[in-house]
Amino acid sequence: MLKRFYRAILTLLGLLCGAGFSFIIVKLLEHIPLFDRYSSPVSIGVFIVSTISFGLIFYFIAPSMQRSLEGLTHELDKSLQRVPMQEFVWGTIGLLLGLIFAFLISQLWTGLNVPFLGVALSILVYILLGYIGMHIATKKASELAAGVRGLAFMRSAGTDKKASKKAAKDISPKILDTSVIIDGRIADIMKTGFIEGQIVIPEFVLVELRHIADSSDALKRNRGRRGLDILNKIQNEYGVEIYNSTGEKSLDEIPEVDVKLLKLAQIMNGKVVTNDFNLNKVAGIKGVDVLNINELANTLKPVVLPGEEMILSLVKEGKENNQAVAYLDDGTMIVVEDGKRFIGQTIKVVVTSVLQTSAGRMIFAKPAGSGRGHHHG
Repeated sequence: MLKRFYRAILTLLGLLCGAGFSFIIVKLLEHIPLFDRYSSPVSIGVFIVSTISFGLIFYFIAPSMQRSLEGLTHELDKSLQRVPMQEFVWGTIGLLLGLIFAFLISQLWTGLNVPFLGVALSILVYILLGYIGMHIATKKASELAAGVRGLAFMRSAGTDKKASKKAAKDISPKILDTSVIIDGRIADIMKTGFIEGQIVIPEFVLVELRHIADSSDALKRNRGRRGLDILNKIQNEYGVEIYNSTGEKSLDEIPEVDVKLLKLAQIMNGKVVTNDFNLNKVAGIKGVDVLNINELANTLKPVVLPGEEMILSLVKEGKENNQAVAYLDDGTMIVVEDGKRFIGQTIKVVVTSVLQTSAGRMIFAKPAGSGRGHHHG
């Protein structure tokens, strides 16, 4: 039944094409002088021959066209099962836009006095532009989605300039990397409410955590399992979902997790939260904003000024002669000049100077009551 219906539709399309073609032939014959005398019978003859010829051609090629279409439909069905939802949605939008353009273009020949051919041409233009629109939209799906997300962020910021500035600062998504999840302090920072906006944990970070947790190395395995525990805590307490990045085709081609993170941050207009010093450097080159937990921890350490006194336990020798080393509760190293003789004791010291380095602070001190110490870098 369906085959007959399909054949009838194609035959009808052939008849329309033939009728339209006959109008063109008649228009051309009008330039011949003898045509005026026989115009009526010739026109009818041309119309009948052209219409029937095209109708028969389309009638006989209908079965092979149907087989081709069925094969195409089968392949399309298989392909659609592999297409991510994001691409499917954008493909549909592209198809609709293509059909709108086709409608506008088809208006160009509506004024021509060849109505049947106009219908056939319109059908071809609709098919062609619909396909082009769908093809471009699916190829650029990830870029289009990123653009829409960017617009959504901008719109949610409001029309007020102050609100838009605040929203631009607050609303940028925070993308967590593997190191910061394993470290665990991020969960405590989130608890305080200092991190605002959407928290993003990409699927490829979860995959890397699982690989670490399955490592043959005991230390790595424990780190990976700790990371998964922290991840579970973040998900349960703050409702953070794993971000599925499979729709982002530009990410699939990148094998390195760090490079993927930076690319995702660029796509989402987000910031990467990390503990990785090297990732910090690469992000700076790529123009991606980074929130480094170690830098935050260093910033929050209590300020120590020269002349301050503190009670310390000296634990080991320093690099230079007569130096001893002590540590604050937060891990800051203090070098005590002339403190070698007090190793193993708890004494009062006076801070002489403080050095701030990329690795953290180094404090120099001397035992209280001694002469003014000097320090060595």
